[in-house]
Amino acid sequence: MKIGKLQVGLGIGLVVGLVAGLYFSQQDAPLTVASANAATNVESTNRAKTLESPAAPIAVQDEPLISPTEARERDFYTPNSEALDPNEIRIIACGTGMPTPRPAQAAACFLMELGNGDKFIFDIGDGAGERLFALQIPTAFLDKVFIGHLHADHFGDIGSLFVSAGLAGRFTPLRIWGPRGATPELGTKAAIDAMEKMYAWDLAGRLGQTDVRGFTTEVHEFDYKKEQIVYQENGVTIRSFPAIHSIDGSVSYSLEWNGLKIIYGSDTFPNKWFIENAKGADLAIHECFIAVPDLISKYRLTPEAALQVGTQIHTAPEAFGKVMSMVKPRHAVAYHFFKDTDTTPGVLERVRSTYDGPLSLAEDFMVWNVTKDGIRERMAVIDEHTWNPPLAYPAKPVSAADRVGYSPEIEAGRLDMSEVLKPIFEQAGEALGRKFEYPDK
Repeated sequence: MKIGKLQVGLGIGLVVGLVAGLYFSQQDAPLTVASANAATNVESTNRAKTLESPAAPIAVQDEPLISPTEARERDFYTPNSEALDPNEIRIIACGTGMPTPRPAQAAACFLMELGNGDKFIFDIGDGAGERLFALQIPTAFLDKVFIGHLHADHFGDIGSLFVSAGLAGRFTPLRIWGPRGATPELGTKAAIDAMEKMYAWDLAGRLGQTDVRGFTTEVHEFDYKKEQIVYQENGVTIRSFPAIHSIDGSVSYSLEWNGLKIIYGSDTFPNKWFIENAKGADLAIHECFIAVPDLISKYRLTPEAALQVGTQIHTAPEAFGKVMSMVKPRHAVAYHFFKDTDTTPGVLERVRSTYDGPLSLAEDFMVWNVTKDGIRERMAVIDEHTWNPPLAYPAKPVSAADRVGYSPEIEAGRLDMSEVLKPIFEQAGEALGRKFEYPDK
């Protein structure tokens, strides 16, 4: 059977039309990550062929690929940008450094956020308050702190949380759990009582000026020698167990909720209580102090002090690895060393000499999302110019009668600024539909 030239022409035209239609329909479609990757692979292949054979024709597209405009899944965490699953725990490192804080690393602090809405702070060392505020969590929910021991690098920013979070919206007592000491003056209650006395002037100066309901504490002190439940609310169980660090009075904690277990060791020499309580842990956080040579060369300790502090008071990297090999958690987290390019390889090599399991060498703003199905590690990206986080509930108006005021000698030095300040009160009244009396004094 013969096919005419016209029929052949029509057939070829139909095929060309179909191919062109498919091509241009794809160009009009939104560009996905997969199609972008495919395009990149094609372009790379064409470049390679051109290099191999200069005479080979270069593919030219009539229309450029469209840059993607839709959001893609992040490989980092931005505070308040994603929902926490009801069955998930998110842990954020708010302090991973050494006893001397630095801008890159605050002292010890870990925040645990649960899918039921509960939030818990474990240790709050020097500089950690700034990290907590950067997460933009209403401070009404940052009201539960569990202290492992009373070294400043583990509770030195409790005053910042007490005052700053009280001003920013925590209108209830700051609840604090911590161990007793070998003597009463070495316990958590004595330390917090002293803190409140230290801020006596601060509180007096705010009376009648702002809502100060949050300037109170609720201390739960317990026996550091016992393994015990110290918190049990809303389906959450937190246990304390003894630790070995510096002197009597150090503890570690476990948090259990919804079939998940998170261990926070605070500071401790390797001990039997940690091994027993960390069995079956999803995330085991344990100190891993900087290597002894760096304690001497960079931290400037004497060799005697470096050996004592780095191997007997704290947990050396090799000992950290051995502990984790005994516990076998789903994921191990090492913290409490300055994480620099010249110190981290040594810490990692020493840890890996005794442990080969899943591991994070922690740094500030590292984030772990823990579920029964998996553990995801990322870094948080924060706004360094944050303001106060939103209020969970409104502040109360204050009464001028509560103000302490000034002595006659100090009051006599006041300049008359009513000419420029009264209009501010009038403007506020007009904007808010209320009348604000300008104070005589």
